[in-house]
Amino acid sequence: MTSTQTKQAALHHHLRTLGSVAVAFSSGVDSTFLLKTTHDLLGSQTLAVTVHSRLSPQRELDESVQFTHNEGIEHAIIEIDELAIPGFAQNPADRCYLCKTAIFTRIRSIAEKRNILHVAEGSNADDSSDYRPGLRAIAELGILSPLRDAGLTKQEIRQLSNELGLPTWNKQSFACLASRFPYGEEITKDRLAMIDVAEQYLIDAGFRQVRVRFHGNMARIEMDDEGLHRLSDKALRETIYGKFKNIGFLYVAIDILGYRAGSMNETL
Repeated sequence: MTSTQTKQAALHHHLRTLGSVAVAFSSGVDSTFLLKTTHDLLGSQTLAVTVHSRLSPQRELDESVQFTHNEGIEHAIIEIDELAIPGFAQNPADRCYLCKTAIFTRIRSIAEKRNILHVAEGSNADDSSDYRPGLRAIAELGILSPLRDAGLTKQEIRQLSNELGLPTWNKQSFACLASRFPYGEEITKDRLAMIDVAEQYLIDAGFRQVRVRFHGNMARIEMDDEGLHRLSDKALRETIYGKFKNIGFLYVAIDILGYRAGSMNETL
């Protein structure tokens, strides 16, 4: 048995002991794998809960609805306005803590009303190496992190997802749109909409792993190596600039280091 298989076996054993679980489901790589595994083991004692808000593109909600429908998993969708959370819009360094506290308080309330014993979320072993104030909220509220507890890394989750035939096994990584703003830069609905439209444009243009970081009137684009190679085409760069200018950016910059998760934490 490989190390990955050993971790998967530990995950299965843990989930079987829980009885019933509400899984926070974003339709990303990790939460899709966790939801699928939990449902395979616990069946109807599994509930998927998806948050719909300005911080997540519509495509993510659509994918969550499609997946749960295809798998026959009960699915609850909750609406949350993170900008109404006290202090959130000012974008402090503990923004994620404020947000996760509000979100998981709601999810836990839904679980309690349905007599579901546990709430679980999809952070993995790699998440412990980055600045993640949201994990403090998860711990304080007693939310389970089965993938992280089993020691499963993002790459291992992709591998196991592929073996399960999950469409998300090679899906690009995604983080909420608030992570596109430097700490201290105010987050507004109009600015979130600018980022959402800009990133969706790049995705529709065939770029796979992208981030559009907000720096006032400048957009800083992070891409994987394949995307950076495509940007050697001057005509393509000019087209992107024209689109971003229409969105509301005056300047558009390409980050020469490319895409990297949590780049806004480099200032901390």
